[in-house]
Amino acid sequence: MDFLSTVKGSALEGFYPSGWDFARIDACIDDPQTICDRQDFWNPEFTPVKCDSLNEFETYMGHEIALKIKEAKDKKQKIAFILPVGPMGMYKWVVYFLKAWQVSCEHVYTFNMDEWADGEGNTLSADNAGSFQYAMEQALFNPLGELTVPREHRNFATKANLPTYPEKIASLKAEGAELVLVYGIGRMCHIAFWEPTFAEDYDSAEEWERAPYRIGAKIHPLTVEQNALTSFKSRTTLVPCRANTIGPGLFLQADYAIGGADGTLGRGMQWQGMSLWMTLRYGKTPWITSSYIPTIKGKLFFLEALAGPLVAECN
Repeated sequence: MDFLSTVKGSALEGFYPSGWDFARIDACIDDPQTICDRQDFWNPEFTPVKCDSLNEFETYMGHEIALKIKEAKDKKQKIAFILPVGPMGMYKWVVYFLKAWQVSCEHVYTFNMDEWADGEGNTLSADNAGSFQYAMEQALFNPLGELTVPREHRNFATKANLPTYPEKIASLKAEGAELVLVYGIGRMCHIAFWEPTFAEDYDSAEEWERAPYRIGAKIHPLTVEQNALTSFKSRTTLVPCRANTIGPGLFLQADYAIGGADGTLGRGMQWQGMSLWMTLRYGKTPWITSSYIPTIKGKLFFLEALAGPLVAECN
């Protein structure tokens, strides 16, 4: 017995995105040693990178971001980043390397990819400890001190500011700035809070790919639970059910992408292994947002344990 043989008539029938082919999803999962095997739909310059430990993972991601900042500085060019709040451990290493190299971020522009919101798109105040803006200031902007990103270069996904992202990013790219996407992969394979269920609202993949953002977007129940487990110590009642988020019309413009998958929990438990395999093997489709990631030049760092083996165990 398994999911496919028992789902019909169950409480889960119709719960997942209608475009998910679970037989195909299951077929994505393979021998852990093959997870980095190149696929036909990958960008030739997309590379998955195995990490042995969380410390290694955080250091590698932080170094990759800091190096991009330094390289742009050396070339006297502007650089723009689409940034997540999670994975977070990478930011302490961004700070470490930039301070060690004494690289100022005066040429850096940042666009936070999402923010908790209500149905109207209203967000928490910047000084609220639950807001993504507060998290970014504590993890990155404040620790950088005099080297930090200028305040006027920082963008957060508020109801008023998110609609300005497309024009601001287009202007920076027109000036020769590289756009770098930094991301994590959700349990539902979302990038930012762009859920796979949103595919229902578009007539074609091309229309979906042009969508720039959503205000007060409905996030999937499993995304709420993912955040309850990873950020709110299991307290579901603290997790907002909506968010403002960028869409593929922005993140697919990235010239380079730096990704992370670190979703292990302890005692052999994890939540991100299947999502990682889906990202790398399913093939590009709006029904799996992260399936577009391998089509972008860049690196995806992941904890080796996520590769599996993903098998049933009795505990």
